[in-house]
Amino acid sequence: MRIHLKEILEERDISLNQLSFRAEMQRTQLRNYRDNKIQRLDIDILKRLCYVLECDLHDLIEYIPNDTPYNK
Repeated sequence: MRIHLKEILEERDISLNQLSFRAEMQRTQLRNYRDNKIQRLDIDILKRLCYVLECDLHDLIEYIPNDTPYNK
């Protein structure tokens, strides 16, 4: 899974501080999403980001198949 938050912020010239204010979220949490350092996605956070950034979920995240199956 890859989160494209960094690219979207750069394209729209939005700083992490601005996003934090608009989304009413902590910068630390947003930084983890921006840097792809999260273990589990939170659908409420994704919905909020999509709303604030006016984008679709498929713009924000990309599924990258894992080489190793989960059920081994």
